Amino acid sequence: MLNGTALLHAKYYRMVRTIQINDFDQDESMTRAKMTSQKPKVLFLSTGNATRSLIAEGFLRTLTGDRFEVASAGVEPSALNPLASEVMKEAGIDISGQEPKSVAQSVKERFGYVIAICDTAKERSPIFPFTLHLQHWSVVDPNTAGGLPEQRAEAFRHVRDEIKDKVGQFIADTAQAKANELSIA
Repeated sequence: MLNGTALLHAKYYRMVRTIQINDFDQDESMTRAKMTSQKPKVLFLSTGNATRSLIAEGFLRTLTGDRFEVASAGVEPSALNPLASEVMKEAGIDISGQEPKSVAQSVKERFGYVIAICDTAKERSPIFPFTLHLQHWSVVDPNTAGGLPEQRAEAFRHVRDEIKDKVGQFIADTAQAKANELSIA
């Protein structure tokens, strides 16, 4: 039989333990809620970050609003190609304010998805140790297209449309993956 002091200690222990368990449950549910409410970060990676990755960034931002945090970078960044900006304006998207960035600026960030838009970017990409979803799209570089100005513009339009399709598929795939996660939880 417990004496009065032991009984008080036992009641105090149960009370503290209940508070700790409740706090843990609240912390766990808040962490789970925070994890599910955080926007996934996506990095589009290309060779120069002058055309393809900027186009992909523009499409993902426009088509999903604020569902994703989107960035783009290049292995060897160069200036935005005016033809890329022009063909995106034809699609109703202004990418003229997007600045090409070096992949070195992005290496320490945590991305949910890193998408190498071309073979060169995939081959020369640094390791993103915190990224679970690495993807590769082999999109031809429209900057290599020769010919008359209209032929070059047509090459850029073709790449723009291909990237739009791939971004649309990415959106559908991530939505399906999210739905699967929610049905499991």
